[in-house]
Amino acid sequence: MAWYVVDGMDGAGKSTVAEMLRGRLESDGRRVLVITHPNSGTWFGRMSRRFLLKQGKAAMLFSTSFYVLDILSSLSRVKRVGAGYDDVIFVRYIMAVAYMPDGLHRTLYRIIGSVLPMPDVGIYVDVDAETAMRRINSRGDDIEAFETEEKLTAIRRRMLDLADGWIVVDNTADRVTVEDGLLIRVFGQSQSVP
Repeated sequence: MAWYVVDGMDGAGKSTVAEMLRGRLESDGRRVLVITHPNSGTWFGRMSRRFLLKQGKAAMLFSTSFYVLDILSSLSRVKRVGAGYDDVIFVRYIMAVAYMPDGLHRTLYRIIGSVLPMPDVGIYVDVDAETAMRRINSRGDDIEAFETEEKLTAIRRRMLDLADGWIVVDNTADRVTVEDGLLIRVFGQSQSVP
């Protein structure tokens, strides 16, 4: 079983890229489990999302705590049901530490990376903050505490700082270009190659 993580800031297109990856894997006859965080199918995920809509340090602390519990729940689930799948894709995982203040993100990344398992393939989906905000606003959902152009600019900078060793996918081009770039970087060939 291969474990893929598709990570990036809000509005980057993580779910879209994860679906591209899933499509390719399933076209090869593989059974794929996709888990998105925060996971709306778990209590921890719903609580994390709930606190993301609130402002302040306490809300950030609660959201982060529930997010970590949601991740741990997903890792446990993969251990329990993993044998039924050929591949697992997490949408959002360790790069979420970039939502923490400057300097702290690197320390947390190292600590979490030494405690929790790291994926076989890490894919960082990158867009500029302006593009991300345009996508976020077009969804019509409630705006989360971190979803401002200023905050996303800082988050992107921190994520790029952590992306060493990750496959970086620029998600500002058209879908075909992004998908071909992703598949070439992950599998060494595009979708159009048999």
